[in-house]
Amino acid sequence: MSDRALIREASIENQTHEIVGGRHWSPGRIARLATMSLVAAAFVFPILGFIAVAFRSDAGVASGAGGFLGLGDISISNVVSSWGQIMGFGGSENRGVFLQWMGNSLFVSVGGALLAVIAAIPAGYALARLRFRFRRSMLVVTLLTMVMPNTVLVIPLFLEVNAVGAVGQLWPVLLIMGFFPFGVYLSYIHFMTTMPPELVEAARIDGLGEVAIFFQVAAPISRQAIALVAFFAFVANWTNFFLPLALLTSNFNAKTVSIGIQDLIGSSPLFNPTTAAGLDVKLYMPELALATFVTMVPLLIVFIGAQRFLMRGQTVGAVKG
Repeated sequence: MSDRALIREASIENQTHEIVGGRHWSPGRIARLATMSLVAAAFVFPILGFIAVAFRSDAGVASGAGGFLGLGDISISNVVSSWGQIMGFGGSENRGVFLQWMGNSLFVSVGGALLAVIAAIPAGYALARLRFRFRRSMLVVTLLTMVMPNTVLVIPLFLEVNAVGAVGQLWPVLLIMGFFPFGVYLSYIHFMTTMPPELVEAARIDGLGEVAIFFQVAAPISRQAIALVAFFAFVANWTNFFLPLALLTSNFNAKTVSIGIQDLIGSSPLFNPTTAAGLDVKLYMPELALATFVTMVPLLIVFIGAQRFLMRGQTVGAVKG
C-alpha cells in the first residue's frame, strides 16, 4: 500500500473516531436530543392515556384506578363491552349505525379523493405547461380558493344543494369534496419542477396532440403527485365537519362519522344528562374514546401506506444540481 493511501486511511479513521467519540455526543447534540425527547413525550403521553381509556371500564375510569394510564384496568373484555354499547347506539331501529357512518365517510372520502385526482392532475398540468388566455388569472383564483375558509362556502353550497332537493343525500357531498384546489396547486408545482418545457415541445414536434402529450408523457411521471393529491384529499374529506353538518344532519343514517361522533358526545351523560336520560344506551368515557380511536384507524392506514410518497414529496419544488 502506498504512503498516500495509508495517509488517506488514517485520516478517515481519525474522522470516524471524532464523529463517534467526540462531536457525535457533544453537549449541544445531547441537549437537542433531550429537548426533542421531552417534546415528543409531551405529545405522546396524552395520546397513550387517551388510547388506554378505550381499553378501560367505566367504573375504573370513574374511580381513577391504575392512575393516568389505568394500569391493571386495561383488558380486551372492556373493549368488547364498550363496542357493544357503541353498536347499540341509535336504538333497535338503527342498531349499528356507527358502522354505517363509517361506511358513509369512506364513500365520500374515497370518492371525493378519486374525483380530486381526476380533476387536479390535468388542471395542474394545464396551468404548468400549456399557454392560454387567463392562465395566470386562473392560477391566482386557485390560490385564493385555497386560503378561503370552508365556513364561508357552507351556506351557498347548502342553498345550491337544497335547490335540487338533495339535502340529506351523500352524492352532493362526494361531488363537492372532489373540488380540491390544493391538489391543483400541488400538481402545478409537480409539473413545473419535474417536466421540462423542452420535453413538451419535443412531443409536439413528434406530432402528438395536447391530450396525447398528457396521457403519454405527463401521466407516467405524475405517480408521486397522484399519491400526494389522493392522500391530502382523503384526509381533508375524512375530517371535513362543516359540509356534512350542513347537508347531512337531516338524515340520521346518512351522516358521516365526523358529525356522528358529535351525536355520540351529545348523547353522553357526561356532557348532556338531559338528552341521555331518555336513551337506553349510555355512552361514557371508554365508549367515546373507543369510537374516536376507531375513526382514526383509516387515517393511520392511509398515512402508513402513503408515507413513502410523503417523504419523497418533501423534494417537490427542489431543483436537481
